[in-house]
Amino acid sequence: MSETATLDARGLKCPMPIVKAKKALEAQPVGGELRVVATDPGSVLDFQGWAKVSTLVELVRQEEAADEQGRRTFIHVIRRKA
Repeated sequence: MSETATLDARGLKCPMPIVKAKKALEAQPVGGELRVVATDPGSVLDFQGWAKVSTLVELVRQEEAADEQGRRTFIHVIRRKA
């Protein structure tokens, strides 16, 4: 499996974290993972919904953390299925 790439989507509002993640994930090989770091709380449900309807993406895990500036961040790890 390839190394997990990271997409910094902090400061972006819906639907931009998903739009940028889709483009970045398409650049990954099948089975490749992408770690998306977002600050939009709505991204949690957005990524869950995308994974339910997409043939491209599998949601591996989600977690909440604080970034180096103390901002609340939402980390989504997704895997390319096709």
